[in-house]
Amino acid sequence: MPRDVVLRPEQRGSLTVYPADNLRALGVDVFVTDRFNGTSSSPYDSLNLGDHVGDDVGRVRENRALVARAAGVDPNHFVTVRQVHGVGVLEAAEVSAQSEADALVTDSHDLAIAVLVADCVPIALVDTASRRVAVVHAGWRGLRDGVIGRALERLSARDTHVFVGPSISSEKYQVGPEVAQHFVSVEGALLADGPDHSRLDLRLVALRQLVGAGVVDDQVVLSRDVTDGGEVFYSDRAQRPCGRFSIVARWAVA
Repeated sequence: MPRDVVLRPEQRGSLTVYPADNLRALGVDVFVTDRFNGTSSSPYDSLNLGDHVGDDVGRVRENRALVARAAGVDPNHFVTVRQVHGVGVLEAAEVSAQSEADALVTDSHDLAIAVLVADCVPIALVDTASRRVAVVHAGWRGLRDGVIGRALERLSARDTHVFVGPSISSEKYQVGPEVAQHFVSVEGALLADGPDHSRLDLRLVALRQLVGAGVVDDQVVLSRDVTDGGEVFYSDRAQRPCGRFSIVARWAVA
């Protein structure tokens, strides 16, 4: 069965990060950032990593450098990509300033890869057979269109271990019928919430898709932490505009 965990903070330099212990045991450093101890001012205070939300780009660059150092890489080796709520998967070494994708894959020990979120589901995948790691940004559109399955096509699902980071809870994620219609076949994913509204459990949908694609369920760990309220992790539902936090992954250097 999948296992739920409460994230335990760890200090790295000036930052507090939240490692995925199940993946650390496999030789991969995966962690989630929060919204503190960066350089951005309100309403992006303070460790905003998104350069598309109206924040000062110089501050964002400084924040990304802080996270790169927490991952043990040069800022030039900290790889993110312009996310478009799609199903694109890119090799980290091929990412350019013009690239668009919602998942990154690498086998390099020199690169740290990251996707940015603020309520969507951040996922890290580690394939122990091919020695490849992936990070995935999965909002409702990505889940609808199969971004998790697309990422797993680059890996061996049966050999893949997973960490699912903080996202918005079903209690706080109300959707209309235009969204709910895509998840009616996912048992337990929707709860009626008044006329023409439902509560959608994004994390449950992600879990069902992972297992449906061949991931062994007891190789999945899910964070109990949520983005609700935006107090620790940015939440687009709680505040607009707001910043973005990240899930970061890097093969540990021997």
